[in-house]
Amino acid sequence: YMHRYPLTREQLAMVAVKNHENGSKNPIAQFRNRITVDTVLNSSMVADPLRLFDCSPITDGAAAAVVVPLERAREFTDSPVRVLASAQASDTIALHDRRDISTLDATVAAGKRALTLAGLTHRDIGMLEVHDCFTIAEICAIEDLGFCRKGEAGRLTAEGATALDSDLPVNPSGGLKSCGHPVGATGVKQICEVVSQLRGEATGRQVDADIGMTHNVGGTGATVVVHILGV
Repeated sequence: YMHRYPLTREQLAMVAVKNHENGSKNPIAQFRNRITVDTVLNSSMVADPLRLFDCSPITDGAAAAVVVPLERAREFTDSPVRVLASAQASDTIALHDRRDISTLDATVAAGKRALTLAGLTHRDIGMLEVHDCFTIAEICAIEDLGFCRKGEAGRLTAEGATALDSDLPVNPSGGLKSCGHPVGATGVKQICEVVSQLRGEATGRQVDADIGMTHNVGGTGATVVVHILGV
C-alpha cells in the first residue's frame, strides 16, 4: 500500500492516537490511555512499518444482541434500533491469489451490497465501527467501503476527518486497537457500540448519528460482514 499511495508512518500513527483518545472515554475499553504519535513511532518494531502500537491486542470479552421482529421490539426496550442491512462477501484465503493486496475486495463488495439493501448512500452514514486490527486496516477499510478514494484516508485521518467531532466518526469505541479485539465477539461488540451511540447512551464519547455501519473481517479478508443500523 505504501509503495502505491502517499501514506506516511505519521499518518498511520494518527489512527492509533485517535483510537486511544476515543478509548480513553470508553469505560469498557481494554486500554484507556491516551498516546502520542511519538509513542507509536518509538514503540518496538513488529513487521516494518508496523510497530507495537499499530497493532490491536487480543482481548477477553463477550458481546450479545437481542434480535426480534420490529413489531415486538418495544416489548424489550423503549429505544429499539433497526437492522437496515446485513451483507457478507468472501475472497480467496490465499493472499497470492488475490487481485490486489492493498484492497480487500470482500470489503468493497459487502459495503456496496449493504448500502444497496438499505437504500442508502455514503452520505447517510453517521458513524463507522471498522475492523482496525492494525492501523493500516482502518485506512483500507475507510477507502474500501467507499467513504473516500484510495490513498486519501491517511491524510483525512491526520486532518481529523474521522475524529469524534467530525462528520464521520470512525471507531468511537476506540476500535480493536484501544477497546480491544475479543476475536469471535468483535463483530457483535461493534454492533453494541453502534446501538449505544444511536440511543444516545455513549456517555463521554457520544457522536451525532442516527445511522451507523459496522465492518468486521475474518481470515485476512477472506470473509467480511457489514451491517447498517438505524433509529
